[in-house]
Amino acid sequence: MKNKAIVLLSGGLDSATALYIAKARGYDCRCLIFDYGQRHRKEINCAKRVASSAKCPYQIIKISLPWKGSSLLDKGVRVRSKVSGGKEIPNTYVPGRNVIFLSFALSYAEAIGAKSIFIGAHAQDYSGYPDCRPDFFSAFRNVISRGTKAGVEGRPIKIEAPLINLKKSGIIKAGSRLRVPFALTWSCYRGGREPCGKCDSCHYRAKGFKEAGIKDASIK
Repeated sequence: MKNKAIVLLSGGLDSATALYIAKARGYDCRCLIFDYGQRHRKEINCAKRVASSAKCPYQIIKISLPWKGSSLLDKGVRVRSKVSGGKEIPNTYVPGRNVIFLSFALSYAEAIGAKSIFIGAHAQDYSGYPDCRPDFFSAFRNVISRGTKAGVEGRPIKIEAPLINLKKSGIIKAGSRLRVPFALTWSCYRGGREPCGKCDSCHYRAKGFKEAGIKDASIK
Protein backbone atom coordinates (compact mmCIF):
# COMPACT_ATOMS: atom_id res chain seq x y z
CA MET A 1 0.00 0.00 0.00
CA LYS A 2 1.28 3.44 -0.93
CA ASN A 3 2.02 6.02 1.74
CA LYS A 4 -0.44 8.91 1.70
CA ALA A 5 0.52 12.54 1.25
CA ILE A 6 -1.44 15.77 1.52
CA VAL A 7 -0.59 18.29 -1.20
CA LEU A 8 -1.47 21.97 -0.86
CA LEU A 9 -2.71 22.89 -4.32
CA SER A 10 -3.25 26.54 -5.26
CA GLY A 11 -3.65 26.35 -9.03
CA GLY A 12 -0.22 27.84 -9.69
CA LEU A 13 2.68 26.13 -11.41
CA ASP A 14 4.69 25.68 -8.19
CA SER A 15 2.07 23.69 -6.33
CA ALA A 16 1.27 21.72 -9.49
CA THR A 17 4.94 20.74 -9.76
CA ALA A 18 5.00 19.78 -6.07
CA LEU A 19 2.00 17.51 -6.68
CA TYR A 20 3.72 15.76 -9.59
CA ILE A 21 6.90 15.36 -7.56
CA ALA A 22 4.90 13.70 -4.78
CA LYS A 23 3.29 11.38 -7.32
CA ALA A 24 6.70 10.55 -8.83
CA ARG A 25 7.92 9.59 -5.35
CA GLY A 26 5.13 7.06 -5.16
CA TYR A 27 2.72 8.79 -2.80
CA ASP A 28 -1.04 8.38 -2.79
CA CYS A 29 -1.80 12.10 -3.02
CA ARG A 30 -4.80 13.92 -1.58
CA CYS A 31 -5.08 17.59 -2.58
CA LEU A 32 -6.28 20.45 -0.40
CA ILE A 33 -7.56 23.53 -2.21
CA PHE A 34 -8.40 26.63 -0.16
CA ASP A 35 -11.20 29.05 -0.87
CA TYR A 36 -10.19 31.77 1.56
CA GLY A 37 -11.85 34.80 0.01
CA GLN A 38 -9.03 35.46 -2.41
CA ARG A 39 -9.33 38.11 -5.09
CA HIS A 40 -10.58 35.72 -7.77
CA ARG A 41 -11.75 32.12 -8.15
CA LYS A 42 -9.69 31.43 -11.25
CA GLU A 43 -6.91 29.79 -9.28
CA ILE A 44 -9.41 27.53 -7.49
CA ASN A 45 -10.80 26.31 -10.80
CA CYS A 46 -7.26 25.76 -12.09
CA ALA A 47 -6.35 23.77 -8.98
CA LYS A 48 -9.37 21.52 -9.52
CA ARG A 49 -8.34 20.91 -13.12
CA VAL A 50 -4.74 20.12 -12.13
CA ALA A 51 -5.89 17.64 -9.48
CA SER A 52 -8.25 15.98 -11.94
CA SER A 53 -5.53 15.80 -14.58
CA ALA A 54 -3.25 14.10 -12.04
CA LYS A 55 -6.11 11.74 -11.10
CA CYS A 56 -5.86 12.79 -7.45
CA PRO A 57 -8.85 13.36 -5.16
CA TYR A 58 -9.24 16.86 -3.79
CA GLN A 59 -11.17 18.74 -1.14
CA ILE A 60 -11.99 22.44 -1.21
CA ILE A 61 -11.75 24.03 2.22
CA LYS A 62 -13.71 27.26 2.57
CA ILE A 63 -12.51 29.60 5.28
CA SER A 64 -13.04 33.29 6.01
CA LEU A 65 -10.40 35.89 6.84
CA PRO A 66 -12.68 38.90 7.41
CA TRP A 67 -9.87 41.09 8.75
CA LYS A 68 -8.26 40.99 5.27
CA GLY A 69 -4.80 42.63 5.49
CA SER A 70 -3.74 41.83 1.93
CA SER A 71 -4.43 43.05 -1.59
CA LEU A 72 -5.33 39.43 -2.41
CA LEU A 73 -8.19 39.63 0.10
CA ASP A 74 -9.26 43.26 -0.23
CA LYS A 75 -10.34 44.44 -3.68
CA GLY A 76 -10.12 47.98 -2.38
CA VAL A 77 -6.34 47.63 -2.20
CA ARG A 78 -4.57 47.76 -5.54
CA VAL A 79 -2.24 44.91 -6.49
CA ARG A 80 0.93 46.76 -7.27
CA SER A 81 2.55 46.34 -10.66
CA LYS A 82 6.07 47.00 -9.46
CA VAL A 83 8.21 43.88 -9.13
CA SER A 84 9.27 43.55 -5.53
CA GLY A 85 12.87 43.68 -4.52
CA GLY A 86 15.08 44.17 -1.50
CA LYS A 87 13.65 43.38 1.91
CA GLU A 88 10.20 44.86 1.39
CA ILE A 89 7.33 42.38 1.77
CA PRO A 90 4.69 43.13 -0.89
CA ASN A 91 1.04 43.86 -0.15
CA THR A 92 0.08 40.51 -1.72
CA TYR A 93 1.35 38.82 1.45
CA VAL A 94 -1.59 37.24 3.30
CA PRO A 95 -0.95 37.31 7.07
CA GLY A 96 -0.35 33.81 8.41
CA ARG A 97 -1.54 32.08 5.23
CA ASN A 98 0.89 29.16 5.21
CA VAL A 99 0.54 28.71 8.98
CA ILE A 100 -3.21 28.35 8.45
CA PHE A 101 -2.94 26.12 5.38
CA LEU A 102 -0.33 23.83 6.91
CA SER A 103 -2.38 23.53 10.10
CA PHE A 104 -5.37 22.27 8.11
CA ALA A 105 -3.12 19.92 6.14
CA LEU A 106 -1.54 18.65 9.36
CA SER A 107 -4.91 17.87 10.90
CA TYR A 108 -5.99 16.10 7.72
CA ALA A 109 -2.73 14.14 7.50
CA GLU A 110 -2.87 12.97 11.11
CA ALA A 111 -6.53 11.99 10.80
CA ILE A 112 -5.96 9.73 7.78
CA GLY A 113 -2.48 8.50 8.62
CA ALA A 114 -0.67 10.42 5.86
CA LYS A 115 3.10 10.44 6.16
CA SER A 116 3.88 13.74 4.45
CA ILE A 117 2.58 17.17 3.49
CA PHE A 118 3.84 18.71 0.23
CA ILE A 119 3.92 22.45 -0.37
CA GLY A 120 5.23 24.24 -3.46
CA ALA A 121 6.92 27.13 -1.67
CA HIS A 122 10.33 28.29 -2.81
CA ALA A 123 12.68 30.87 -1.35
CA GLN A 124 14.65 32.07 -4.38
CA ASP A 125 13.45 34.48 -7.06
CA TYR A 126 10.24 35.05 -5.11
CA SER A 127 8.31 37.93 -3.59
CA GLY A 128 9.91 37.81 -0.15
CA TYR A 129 7.09 36.16 1.81
CA PRO A 130 8.36 35.15 5.27
CA ASP A 131 6.28 31.96 5.26
CA CYS A 132 8.03 30.65 2.12
CA ARG A 133 11.49 30.48 3.67
CA PRO A 134 13.44 27.45 4.96
CA ASP A 135 13.55 28.69 8.57
CA PHE A 136 9.74 28.90 8.63
CA PHE A 137 9.39 25.26 7.60
CA SER A 138 12.07 24.24 10.09
CA ALA A 139 10.07 25.94 12.85
CA PHE A 140 6.84 24.28 11.71
CA ARG A 141 8.51 20.88 11.82
CA ASN A 142 9.20 21.56 15.50
CA VAL A 143 5.50 22.34 15.98
CA ILE A 144 4.62 18.96 14.46
CA SER A 145 7.13 17.12 16.65
CA ARG A 146 5.89 18.73 19.85
CA GLY A 147 2.23 19.44 19.19
CA THR A 148 0.74 16.34 17.56
CA LYS A 149 0.11 12.80 18.71
CA ALA A 150 2.11 11.49 15.76
CA GLY A 151 5.01 13.74 16.75
CA VAL A 152 5.19 12.89 20.44
CA GLU A 153 4.92 9.19 19.60
CA GLY A 154 8.04 9.50 17.45
CA ARG A 155 6.48 9.33 13.97
CA PRO A 156 6.18 13.00 12.99
CA ILE A 157 4.48 13.91 9.74
CA LYS A 158 7.02 15.29 7.28
CA ILE A 159 6.76 18.73 5.68
CA GLU A 160 8.13 18.39 2.16
CA ALA A 161 9.07 21.59 0.31
CA PRO A 162 10.89 20.08 -2.69
CA LEU A 163 11.14 23.39 -4.56
CA ILE A 164 12.46 25.46 -1.68
CA ASN A 165 15.93 26.14 -3.13
CA LEU A 166 15.02 26.22 -6.83
CA LYS A 167 14.69 29.27 -9.03
CA LYS A 168 11.49 29.56 -11.02
CA SER A 169 13.31 28.32 -14.13
CA GLY A 170 14.47 25.25 -12.22
CA ILE A 171 10.92 24.53 -11.10
CA ILE A 172 9.69 24.82 -14.69
CA LYS A 173 12.42 22.46 -15.93
CA ALA A 174 11.58 19.93 -13.20
CA GLY A 175 7.87 20.20 -13.94
CA SER A 176 8.45 19.84 -17.65
CA ARG A 177 10.34 16.57 -17.08
CA LEU A 178 7.37 15.31 -15.05
CA ARG A 179 4.90 16.51 -17.69
CA VAL A 180 3.14 18.92 -15.36
CA PRO A 181 0.17 20.44 -17.26
CA PHE A 182 1.38 24.04 -16.99
CA ALA A 183 -1.31 25.12 -19.45
CA LEU A 184 -3.88 24.40 -16.72
CA THR A 185 -2.16 26.62 -14.14
CA TRP A 186 -2.70 30.29 -13.30
CA SER A 187 -0.18 32.66 -11.73
CA CYS A 188 -1.54 36.20 -12.10
CA TYR A 189 -2.62 37.93 -8.90
CA ARG A 190 -5.41 39.63 -10.80
CA GLY A 191 -8.38 37.59 -11.97
CA GLY A 192 -8.80 38.94 -15.47
CA ARG A 193 -9.57 36.99 -18.61
CA GLU A 194 -5.85 37.06 -19.44
CA PRO A 195 -2.81 37.45 -17.14
CA CYS A 196 -1.97 41.10 -16.51
CA GLY A 197 1.73 40.59 -17.29
CA LYS A 198 2.66 43.27 -14.75
CA CYS A 199 2.34 41.84 -11.23
CA ASP A 200 5.19 40.05 -9.42
CA SER A 201 3.74 36.64 -10.12
CA CYS A 202 3.35 37.26 -13.86
CA HIS A 203 6.89 38.68 -13.99
CA TYR A 204 8.49 35.67 -12.32
CA ARG A 205 6.48 33.20 -14.40
CA ALA A 206 7.52 34.85 -17.68
CA LYS A 207 11.13 35.18 -16.51
CA GLY A 208 11.20 31.53 -15.44
CA PHE A 209 9.93 30.18 -18.73
CA LYS A 210 12.34 32.40 -20.66
CA GLU A 211 15.35 31.28 -18.60
CA ALA A 212 14.27 27.64 -18.83
CA GLY A 213 14.02 27.93 -22.62
CA ILE A 214 10.53 26.47 -22.53
CA LYS A 215 7.38 27.95 -24.06
CA ASP A 216 4.57 28.73 -21.62
CA ALA A 217 1.74 26.59 -22.99
CA SER A 218 -0.84 28.77 -21.19
CA ILE A 219 -0.08 31.65 -23.57
CA LYS A 220 -2.06 31.30 -26.79
